[in-house]
Amino acid sequence: MKAFVIDVGICNGCYCCQISCKDEHVGNDWTPYARPQPDTGQFWLKQNEFVRGTVPKVKVSYRPVLCMHCDEAPCIPACPVEGAIYKRDDGLVIIDPVKCTGCKNCVDSCPYGTIYFNEDLNIAQKCTGCAHLLDNDWTVPRCVDSCPTEALKFGEESELKDLIAKAEVLNPEYKAKPRVYYLNLPRKFVAGTVYDPKEKEVIIGANCTLTEKGGKKLTATTDGFGDFWFEGLDVGMYSLEIKSDGKSKTIDAISTEIDVNLGDIPLS
Repeated sequence: MKAFVIDVGICNGCYCCQISCKDEHVGNDWTPYARPQPDTGQFWLKQNEFVRGTVPKVKVSYRPVLCMHCDEAPCIPACPVEGAIYKRDDGLVIIDPVKCTGCKNCVDSCPYGTIYFNEDLNIAQKCTGCAHLLDNDWTVPRCVDSCPTEALKFGEESELKDLIAKAEVLNPEYKAKPRVYYLNLPRKFVAGTVYDPKEKEVIIGANCTLTEKGGKKLTATTDGFGDFWFEGLDVGMYSLEIKSDGKSKTIDAISTEIDVNLGDIPLS
């Protein structure tokens, strides 16, 4: 069974995956796998950009999103035409462009919003995993082949098992059992800059300790800009202690749905 593994941590937002998907499918008829993708309005693989935090502590991340090729794909039982949507032996889910009647049931049933409707052709369309290439001696889809950082990986689930063990799926609460896995999805962070108000300089090498409400401690040291970062945090209450040259300061920090930027913290 095939699977995708996408490492968000090394995706640099070059959009090669999105562009190569367009290049492969716009204007090309790959029936019985897919009819041509429209040049506008559809992204069978879409690169989404996320900005976290507030100036000056900001993080930008990118997340390619495509059909999840779910094991329990909601689109299959939603389709009233037998065989119009099917899962191949390799796990890829295909919408048959010949059998599709354009009822839009699958579009409405997809919780990930990755099925599009082509008004001109009156059919539903989505990522095919480039099944037409895989059936003709290609080993990976175009999006994976074009990724310069190898953030996108594709292959047999058994070969990717070590990566999958460390990965997660989007919205597991949907219970669709997607076959697209993500590594290093960004989470909340607490960040700030420590400075000496008397010297009017940032403090390099200050020891910062972030304590969760349950007692778990995380440590960091301010860098050459006086900055510290605590990433991958859950939503909750934290206590932050900063020490440098015998001076210390303790403040409260809250990691909420909006990432916390504590700004400049005077150590005096």
